[in-house]
Amino acid sequence: QVQLVESGGGLVQAGGSLRLSCAAPGGTFSWYDMAWFRQAPGKEREFVAAIRWTGRRTYYADSAKGRFTISRDNVKNTMYLQMNSLKPEDTAVYYCAAGRLNGDNWPVTGRSEYDYWGQGTQVTVSS
Repeated sequence: QVQLVESGGGLVQAGGSLRLSCAAPGGTFSWYDMAWFRQAPGKEREFVAAIRWTGRRTYYADSAKGRFTISRDNVKNTMYLQMNSLKPEDTAVYYCAAGRLNGDNWPVTGRSEYDYWGQGTQVTVSS
C-alpha cells in the first residue's frame, strides 16, 4: 500500500509558475514508477508526465513538453512537477499516481496501469 499526498496547487496568472509535490510517506516510494495526471471540469483524466523509479527516464504529454519538468527525490520520498509558462488550459485538478510497471512497456500513460492515487490538488490559471 502506498499513500500519496499532493500539495502545491493554487491560483496563478497565465505565464506564471507552480511547483507541485507528491509525498509518499513510508519506505517503498523508490520501488514505484510515478506519474502526474490532470482532470479539468467535464473532461476525462489525462496523462501529463511520468518518471521511472530510478528517476533517470522521463516522458511528457505534448501539452507539457518544454514547460513542465517531472522529477523525484527517492531519499525524501517525494515527486515534483515544476510547471512554467502556465496557460488557462492547464487549469485542472492534478493527481499523482504510482505503479510497479514493466520497463519494457514504459512509458505508461494509461490510468488503469497505476495502482495508487493521491487525492489531487487544484491548479487554476487565470487569463
